[in-house]
Amino acid sequence: MDELSKKLNKYFAGRVVRKDLTKKIKEGANVPVYVLEYLLGMYCATDDEEGIAEGVETVKRILAENYVRPDEAEKVKSKIREIGKYTVIDKVGVKLNEKKDVYEAEFSNLGIKGVAISPTYVKQYEKLLCGGIWCIIKMDYYYDEEAKGVSPFNISSLTPIQMPNLDMEEIFNGRKYFAKDEWIDILLRSIGMEPTRFEKNVKWHLLARMIPLVENNYNLCELGPRGTGKSHVYKEISPNSILVSGGQTTVANLFYNMASRQIGLVGLWDCVAFDEVAGITFKDKDGIQIMKDYMASGSFARGKEEKNASASMVFVGNINQSVDVLLKTSHLFEPFPEAMANDTAFFDRMHYYIPGWEIPKMRPEFFTDEYGFITDYVSEFMREMRKRSFSDALDKFFKLGNNLNQRDVIAVRKTVSGLVKLIYPNGEFTRDDIEEILRYALVGRRRVKEQLKKIGGMEFYDVHFSYIDNETMNEEFVSVPEQGGGKIIPEGMGKPGHLYTVARGKSGMIGVYKIETQVISGTGKFERTGLGSDREAKESIETAFRYFRANSKNVSGSISVTTKDYLMHVQDIHGVGMTSELALAAFVALCSGALGKPPQSQLVVLGSLSIGGTIIKVEELANVLQVCFDSGAKRVLLPMASAVDIPTVPPELFAKFQISFYQSPEDAVFKALGVE
Repeated sequence: MDELSKKLNKYFAGRVVRKDLTKKIKEGANVPVYVLEYLLGMYCATDDEEGIAEGVETVKRILAENYVRPDEAEKVKSKIREIGKYTVIDKVGVKLNEKKDVYEAEFSNLGIKGVAISPTYVKQYEKLLCGGIWCIIKMDYYYDEEAKGVSPFNISSLTPIQMPNLDMEEIFNGRKYFAKDEWIDILLRSIGMEPTRFEKNVKWHLLARMIPLVENNYNLCELGPRGTGKSHVYKEISPNSILVSGGQTTVANLFYNMASRQIGLVGLWDCVAFDEVAGITFKDKDGIQIMKDYMASGSFARGKEEKNASASMVFVGNINQSVDVLLKTSHLFEPFPEAMANDTAFFDRMHYYIPGWEIPKMRPEFFTDEYGFITDYVSEFMREMRKRSFSDALDKFFKLGNNLNQRDVIAVRKTVSGLVKLIYPNGEFTRDDIEEILRYALVGRRRVKEQLKKIGGMEFYDVHFSYIDNETMNEEFVSVPEQGGGKIIPEGMGKPGHLYTVARGKSGMIGVYKIETQVISGTGKFERTGLGSDREAKESIETAFRYFRANSKNVSGSISVTTKDYLMHVQDIHGVGMTSELALAAFVALCSGALGKPPQSQLVVLGSLSIGGTIIKVEELANVLQVCFDSGAKRVLLPMASAVDIPTVPPELFAKFQISFYQSPEDAVFKALGVE
C-alpha cells in the first residue's frame, strides 16, 4: 500500500476498496462498477491479504451463482421453480399496468415481465419506474391454475444496490486530514484512475467530468478524440446518472409524457448524458427548443403546466480532425448535429467545455491498483452535495471582469461551486484555492464564448474574460490555450515591407494576412509567393504592383522601380484561405520596403484597392475589428469610406484602437509609416 492508501484506510475504514479487485472481477462479469463495489465493500473492506482473497472469492461466487447472465436466464428461471426460492442480481424496471391496477416488474437479464411488485418499493425507489436500477432480489415461485395471466414469479424482497445511508459529517471531518492534492488523487482513484500518471491539467479535466454529478442543472460539453473515457463516469461510476446512447430520444422520454402524466429522465436522474452528440435527434419538432428552455432555467412547459427538474445535461462526442484544422475551417462545436450546429442560443447555455484533446487515450497503466472510495459511497456523497451551494465562494476574494455577461457569470459561478464541492466539501479553502478554481472555470466558459463568436459574430464580441482581486484591485485576464491568444501581431517595430491586414478568406471566415516584402538590386522584376493557385488573390497583388509602378513617385522621388527587384510573400496566418482584398495593403508594403521604413508598431491596414485606383471600404467592419483586436493589433488604418459604419461597432471595441483614416493609397502609406 502506498502512503495515501494507508491514510485513506485509517480515516475512512470500511468505506474504501482496492480498485484492482474491481478491475479483475469486472473483466469477467458484465455488471456496472457500483454493483461490483457494493459487494466488494461488503466482503473485502479490510487490508488483510487473506481476508481480501477470501472476500474476492465470495464476491465471485455470488456473481457466479446469483448474477443473471442473459444467456443463462432459462437456467435461473428453472432454479427458482425447482428450489422454490432463489436470490438474483439483475436490473429491474417497473411499469404500472392500469388495466389491472398493479405495478409490474420487468427483469432485464432474466427476461421475465409482468411480475407483480409491491407499491411500497415503487414509492421508495422511484427510479424503478424510469429505466430501472440494479437490485438484489429474493424471488419465489407459485403457480396457480386459477389465476389466468398472472406471473408465477414473486418478489419477496428487493434491495437496490446502493448505500442505504451516508454520514456527511464523516466526510467533512475526514477531509481535514488530507492536503488538496491528496484529496484530488483520492477522488480520481475512486473513479478508477491513477492520478500519478496524469499531468495537472488532465487531473482537473477528469474532476470537471464529475461537476454535473454534484451541481444541479449544470450543462457540460466534452468533445475530443476517441478512447479518452468521456462517457465512463456517467455510465459506470454513478447509479444516479444515465447515458443516452445513440442520441435519438423524444420529449416524452426526456422531459414529460403528457399521456401518462409522468416526468421523464430529467426528473428521475441527477445527470443525463448524451453519448455521441452527432447522433442527437428528437422525433418531436420542438425537442431542441424545450431542451434550450430547460438548460437555461431548469424548467420546461408541457401542456398546461410548467415542470422543474434538477438534472444536469452532459454532451460528449468525438472530434474527427485535429483541433488546429477545426479551428481554422470551422468551430469546436462542429460535431453537433445540423439542427444545433449553428444555434448560438443552444451553445450559449453550456457552462463549460472540457478540451477532450488534452486528455490522453486510456491505457492499462492509467487505471489504478490502489485504494479509493467505494464507488457507491462517492456517488451518494456527490448526490448529497447537490443540496448545498458554493456559488458565492469567489465573492470574498474576487470580482468578475466587465466582459462577462449574465450567462457567463452564472456559468463561472456554477463551475466554481461544483469544484469547491468536490475538492473542499467542508467549505474550508483559501484565496489561492479559489483563484485556481476560478481561472479554470473562466477558461472553460471562454472556450464556449470563443466558438460562439465564430458562429454568431459580433453578438459575442466580449470574450476577454478577467477577474479582479478585491484587495489589490489587480485585473487578471485568462486566455484559451488552443486560440493562441493575441500574439499574432507582435509588439515593437516590425521590418520595412512587413505589414498585416485582416479580410474575409475563401472559407468565408475572417483571418489575418501577413505581407512580407523584400527589395533587392535588380531590373524591376516582381515575384510573388504564398498565393497558391488563387486567381483573385494573384490579381489583387498584380493590381498593387501596377499601381505602385505608376504612382510611387507621388509617395517619394527616391523610390526606383527600374533598378530594384521586388519579392513579395503573403501568409494566411489563420488558414482561412486566400483573399482578394490584398491590393491596398500590398501597395503600402511595397512603399515601406522601397523606402526602408517599417510601418508603425502593431498596425493593421484595412480596405482594398480597385484596378482603377478606387479605394473600397471594409465589409462587416465590426467583425473585422474584433479579429484585429483578438490578434493583438493596437493601431488600425481605415478608408474614409468606412466612417459611416462606425455606429455598427460596439463602443468598447472601438475604444481599444488608435484609429486613423486615409483618403487615398498614398495617404495610407504616409499614415502607416508615420510620415506626415
